[in-house]
Amino acid sequence: MSHGPNLKKFDEGRLMQVLVAPIVSEKATMAAEKSNAVTFKVLQDATKYEIKAAVELMFKVEVKGVSVVNTKGKTKRFGKSVGRRDNIRKAYVMLKTG
Repeated sequence: MSHGPNLKKFDEGRLMQVLVAPIVSEKATMAAEKSNAVTFKVLQDATKYEIKAAVELMFKVEVKGVSVVNTKGKTKRFGKSVGRRDNIRKAYVMLKTG
């Protein structure tokens, strides 16, 4: 896979799906203030390159870097029944200043 700016152009429809939802939490807010990073919940199989392309496409910003965290879903009990939260893949997207 070629790395760099001229890697294959991603399918826009796919990019629209890569970012599931923005994550607003204390940690995400702190990351935003400290390192100019925004946090998104992304598809389980999204790559860093896809995430970068998706963010640049949707928000017309320049992305400095992307780091990704996979979170295992916790098992939660509701009375007698046991449920699991979904596994989540989070992307911390560092933006260039400006």
